[in-house]
Amino acid sequence: MALPNKNDVTQAVNRIRVWYGLLVLVLIIFGVRLFYVQIINYKHYRAAALSDQLKQYQIPATRGIIKAHDGDAVLPIVLNQQLYVLYADPVYVKKPDEAATKLVGVVGGDAANYAKLMRTKDTRYVVLGKKLSKEQSQKIAALKLPGVGTIAQDYRTYPQSTLLSQVLGFVNDEGQGKYGVEQALDKQLKGTPGELKAITDASGIPLAASRDNTRVAPKNGQDLVLTIDLAMQQQLETILAQGVKNSRASAASALIMDPRTGAVKAMANMPTYDPSQYFKVDDPAVFQNAAVAQPIEIGSSMKPLTTAAALDQGVIQANQSYADPGSWKVNGFTITNIEEDGPAGTRSIYDILNLSLNTGATWELMQMGGGQLNDKARTAWHSYMTDHYMLGKTTGIEQGYEDAGLVPDPEDNGAGINLTYANTAFGQAMRATPVQMAGALSAVVNGGTYYKPRLVDQTIDNSGKVTSVKPKVVRHSVVSPKTSSDLIPMMQYTVDHHTFSPGFDQGAYVVGGKTGTAQIAKPGGGYYDDQFNGTYIGFVGGAVPEYVIVVFVYHPTNGGYAGTAAAQPIFGNLAHMLINNSYVAPKRH
Repeated sequence: MALPNKNDVTQAVNRIRVWYGLLVLVLIIFGVRLFYVQIINYKHYRAAALSDQLKQYQIPATRGIIKAHDGDAVLPIVLNQQLYVLYADPVYVKKPDEAATKLVGVVGGDAANYAKLMRTKDTRYVVLGKKLSKEQSQKIAALKLPGVGTIAQDYRTYPQSTLLSQVLGFVNDEGQGKYGVEQALDKQLKGTPGELKAITDASGIPLAASRDNTRVAPKNGQDLVLTIDLAMQQQLETILAQGVKNSRASAASALIMDPRTGAVKAMANMPTYDPSQYFKVDDPAVFQNAAVAQPIEIGSSMKPLTTAAALDQGVIQANQSYADPGSWKVNGFTITNIEEDGPAGTRSIYDILNLSLNTGATWELMQMGGGQLNDKARTAWHSYMTDHYMLGKTTGIEQGYEDAGLVPDPEDNGAGINLTYANTAFGQAMRATPVQMAGALSAVVNGGTYYKPRLVDQTIDNSGKVTSVKPKVVRHSVVSPKTSSDLIPMMQYTVDHHTFSPGFDQGAYVVGGKTGTAQIAKPGGGYYDDQFNGTYIGFVGGAVPEYVIVVFVYHPTNGGYAGTAAAQPIFGNLAHMLINNSYVAPKRH
């Protein structure tokens, strides 16, 4: 056997040394790199890794519930129901077609559409379905589909169905309050969402235990207790619906207010809808609370306010008479009365309301100007309409889309301003909503204090603390106490001299009111000759007015004067309802 050549051995040893040196060098490089990654630039690489695994979730706050009075109790009328949203993170979805087929087996729907959504690029979140049940959510979790999951979400439920619908409004699928209280107080009700940042596994599912997870708890929304009396509300809606049917009207609004606080006890519109089925409504106008959002020319229901303004300025006296000419010529136009009540003659202030004299309301306006229709008269009357009765401005009631109505500017515009203002004295050429008229009449009959109309009685925070909403005085001395005490019997006299079935016992109760019939304005100007709205404003109480009632009936077609034939019967039925259900106690003798 031949021995290895010495040179060969030397070369082999050198090769081994080279390979060993290379191995040591590689190990040194790896060590340095590992030191750099783990020690020197640890935070950078850790953040990069976390960015792929860390996902941010919004934790929705629980929306506050809404309650109303039911006798001495408080009853929830808007609740939350926990259902589930089905979602996918396209980054983690492995087999869209297979996953879509499995989802159809649980929730139904279109597999092709699910697969298409799960292939969506440039997004980490797509919604596949809404309002899943808890059972469906559990079945989907059991499928263990990568990138597919469910998350709990509260949905609004309205157990009273159509009751109080336009006052409440609804919450859409995006969680936004729309119309009514839900919109006006959306911020209070919805609260503040929380946040979860969580490390996820390979399927995109959050890991429960990780020191990198952070959680900010949501702040739930406030609960609200409305001023509404549910029994009164139910009765009002029944009476209003029957009134619309009887008068063959296109729509109607009515409300009942406590004149001593501004609290709305009942408010409704016809037609109505079910807030839990809002998506089935074809005409979005039905969503609006017309009692705050639809001002109209109110007609002769304005005359009690005109009379109160003239009494309050001392330019007329409650017991005086005046010479009514039967017509007035103003800016080339003739103001007249209805034929049977309006010939020339000596009239009383009581007659102006009872006989609904347009000429009488015009005469009252003239007295504000020293006996003439002039700048002084217009300015004085404008001040009462806007600064005393708060017409032409929103009331601030807790409702979406409140309308301010219209009070014309008193400045001479060269276009028959005196005629315009004469018309406002009997409720034309101006517009107001039912809630505005309720606030104004309340101030006149309660002794002269204007309370802000309101729908919220209490708020309840997350700790259960109850805060009562105090009546807010907008203005004192709307009219003097004497003016108030003078006007109340005039409105009682008007009720006594109009037909109600049954009538009212004024010895036991105070019941007063005034009808209004107004031509409907054409969109392009002028008025329809054969289309009218009917209105009624009034009050009922024991020794003093305890409830103000306002009724608007839109375009009734049952014949007769709209105020008398359509609105007055609804007022009468509402007043009797309050008396018969002991909301009003009789006077003590």
